[in-house]
Amino acid sequence: MQEFPCIFMMLKLEDLIKSQWRRSNSSDSPAASSFNESMNPGFSHDSEPEVLNTLKSNLRKKFECLYEGISKQGNPTLLNEIYTELYITESESGEISNEHEVRQIETQSRRAETEDTPIKCSHIFRPLPGQDKPIRTVLTKGVAGIGKTVSVQKFILDWAEGKENQDVQLLFPLPFRELNLMKDKTLSLSDLLHDFFPETKGMEISSDEYKVSFIFDGLDECRLSLDFQSDVRLCDVTESASVDVLLTNLIAGNLLPSALIWITSRPAAADLVPSECVHRVTEVRGFSDPQKQEYFRKRIRDQSLSDRIISHLKSSRSLFIMCHIPVFCWISAAVLEKMLRKSWKGEIPKTLTQMYTHFLILQTNIKHEKDYEKKVKDEDMIVKLGKLAFQQLKKGHLIFYEEDLSECGIDETEASVYSGLCTQIFREESGLYQGKVFCFVHLSFINKNINVFDQITKPTKASLSDLHQRAVDEALDSKNGHLDLFLRFLLGLSVESNQSLLQELKTQTGNSSHNNEETVDYIKEKISENPSPDKYINLFHCLNELDDLSLVNEAEPRMRSRGLRNVKLSSSQWSALVFVLLTSERTMKEFNLKYLIGGKTDHDAVNTADEVLQKMLPVVTATRSAVLDYCGVTDEGCAALASALRSNPSHLRKLDLSVNKLGDSGVKMISAVLENPHCKLEDLGLRYCGVTDEGCAALASALRSNPSHLRKLDLSGNKLGDSRVKIISAGLENPHCKLEKLQLNDCGVTDEGCAALASALRSNPSHLRYLNLSRNNLGDSGVKMISAVLENPHCKLEKLQLDYCGVTDEGCAALASALRSNPSHLRKLDLSMNKLGDSAVKMFSAVLENPHCKLEDLGLMYCSVTDEGCAALASALRSNPSHLRKLILSGNKLEDSGVEMISAGLENPRCKLEYLWLNGCDVTDEGCAALASALRSNPSHLRHLDLSENYLGDSGVKLLSDLENDPHYKLQTLIT
Repeated sequence: MQEFPCIFMMLKLEDLIKSQWRRSNSSDSPAASSFNESMNPGFSHDSEPEVLNTLKSNLRKKFECLYEGISKQGNPTLLNEIYTELYITESESGEISNEHEVRQIETQSRRAETEDTPIKCSHIFRPLPGQDKPIRTVLTKGVAGIGKTVSVQKFILDWAEGKENQDVQLLFPLPFRELNLMKDKTLSLSDLLHDFFPETKGMEISSDEYKVSFIFDGLDECRLSLDFQSDVRLCDVTESASVDVLLTNLIAGNLLPSALIWITSRPAAADLVPSECVHRVTEVRGFSDPQKQEYFRKRIRDQSLSDRIISHLKSSRSLFIMCHIPVFCWISAAVLEKMLRKSWKGEIPKTLTQMYTHFLILQTNIKHEKDYEKKVKDEDMIVKLGKLAFQQLKKGHLIFYEEDLSECGIDETEASVYSGLCTQIFREESGLYQGKVFCFVHLSFINKNINVFDQITKPTKASLSDLHQRAVDEALDSKNGHLDLFLRFLLGLSVESNQSLLQELKTQTGNSSHNNEETVDYIKEKISENPSPDKYINLFHCLNELDDLSLVNEAEPRMRSRGLRNVKLSSSQWSALVFVLLTSERTMKEFNLKYLIGGKTDHDAVNTADEVLQKMLPVVTATRSAVLDYCGVTDEGCAALASALRSNPSHLRKLDLSVNKLGDSGVKMISAVLENPHCKLEDLGLRYCGVTDEGCAALASALRSNPSHLRKLDLSGNKLGDSRVKIISAGLENPHCKLEKLQLNDCGVTDEGCAALASALRSNPSHLRYLNLSRNNLGDSGVKMISAVLENPHCKLEKLQLDYCGVTDEGCAALASALRSNPSHLRKLDLSMNKLGDSAVKMFSAVLENPHCKLEDLGLMYCSVTDEGCAALASALRSNPSHLRKLILSGNKLEDSGVEMISAGLENPRCKLEYLWLNGCDVTDEGCAALASALRSNPSHLRHLDLSENYLGDSGVKLLSDLENDPHYKLQTLIT
């Protein structure tokens, strides 16, 4: 039994799908043969349109189908019927992870649904909004099985069918796997293309005459020597050289400099192409949770069956995480469809080992159904294939060739029938050359210096428990996690139910039963020693394979109790809690510390907020949004958090530390994280954190050092004063600063601080969208300075809050003047709790009448407005009613006369007001009658009406309540 786990690990499940459509592309396919027979040996420019159309036609025929299984017996499915859009995002060129792919899969599954802008595969060369540089060369990275090759196939098919990228006349897909077959040839780029695409023979391929695109799929499979430092420079497509020299000159832009180039690669090989040769790096992140479900519903037409499969996969944390990988979705669909369709009576796979074992049996059963003369036992062939896989993986090879098979005593014809184990790709064009390329379908590991198989299996007299313990130790000692999945399978295959499944493949001798209690205890002991989170998380997956969920079952009630401050947990229980949270879909979107630690700080608490935070750091660094406000975190907790974010800075997008006693020391630590160029934090909340001069200086330095990612900064409630606002303003002046939302309410700012802000916004006016200066003593002079900024046509400010700022009609006059000069951007203006009076309201009403004014939300609560101001507002609602959506008039002495005027504005059929606050406005049933009449005339828009704290009486309430019977009445909230 000992060799099975190791062999099983070598079965590489990543290429099973992508190799099949490549097989159908060989020139011995009917489509290619019929084309070759029809080729005219002569060529003229008159035939160019026909040749271009023929190229498209042939590529469409080659790529329109996805083969699930070996092409001769697999099920060809039209790609467009099953294709599910993958989550592709732009990435940093320097972001190449040192983790092994298995660990990256776990990480990526938590990142699939992000706030990053997704990129459709057909738009891979299109700049994102705000990007103006042309994109020539794109490098797309992604772990094994994530969908890189199928994305390439979709891109080609869309082009060939005339749907996308029709500005490209010539598209040449050249997989590295096939280019490897030509590594010893010397020829020109023109000859190379004519060999691969004989329909273009005689055609002069020039980037001056055609827009050309190349797709190089599978850089990680490249066996060519790509030397970008070579002095050999080629500029002529007819000049001969080795294939590797042709490729490096093409990618570097010496050959066909305007050609578009798309390269795909696994992360570990992505740096084979220098960053200076790449204009965009993208990352395929696989399926998000909704995309997983979409795939199964497309793949399995029986919706009831697909729903059952989805439900089963969701019930297993490890399985649903792995469904982030599209190829695992296919494997799961193949296994579960067969089981659930025929009311399977046995155990449905709940672990990775069970799923892969059933898949292995499914594939070998297909092999037994074939008509061939069997020359080798299943057991012997699987052992030979395992040996081959180890040899090739030790060399760092993901694919291998005929001579490699011979070295292991494998007959290629015999090997090829093991459809689930080994797949092959034929390459034979125009009789010029022939070659066969093979690959394993594996999601395993590469260890360049150590043969792990030999290491673990040498002590033949050791018990299975000893073997397991050695394997656990080896996996924990591994720095990059390359043994993680191996360990899961090794342990999973020791479970009796899985051994029974494998009886079909190997005749067991002796007693195969084994009690895994010793192994389980050993793993729990290792978890208690609290190694790094990545390692103990894998150990929990191992316990899951061994069907031991005791630690997890202990942790889940703790999580629901919300009282971690008052309970004592062992290190194993803390680790289990982290594991549960990391595998929770909800937690990966937002982690809220308050939900765990419960109420206010207790002096007798077992754990402080800082201690709980330190235990939860693996969750914080993995989530997208960490809400840590009102928890009692101090600078000690900040130090631990900052250290964790420096080690793993790429996941977190929102961090809220508000209302904690951080002080300047804590803020300085967080600011140091912001200076890391790989930090992608976009939203930082630090309100009421005791920030003063030193903290502000650190934040300003961070905005200058790494200003491109932070979009929201909340410093409300810190006693900054003008001097510290000046420091922050200096950071805003950086032209690379992209801050969009700045909250400085209740910060002790006066007109002096406003002057600094105004100066910064004049220097860099195009990014800030929301500015909150509420509860500061700005006065009219401060508001005038802000108003001067609003007049700048480049100013894009959309929301401005100036409530409780001591503004009078003088400041309002400046604001109104600014909005007349530049009316198109401001959407929200809050002037509540200022001494404005009717004169100021008249000024703003005149602005609202401007057809270019886009103001949607106007706050005038407690602004001493009377019926005179209401008359002006009603006039504005009649003149330019289509934009205003929210109007707050609470706390003004409008009385019935004022409400009647507002109601007259509401009657306008073009009025789109949705929210109206009239609470505390001295309204009686007479005002209600006017409102009811207006809503009967124009009932379709108002959603929220607040008339609380008024004198409506029963009659007034009834007038409005009776409107509920009107089918056009859309009011959802009526507060009386």
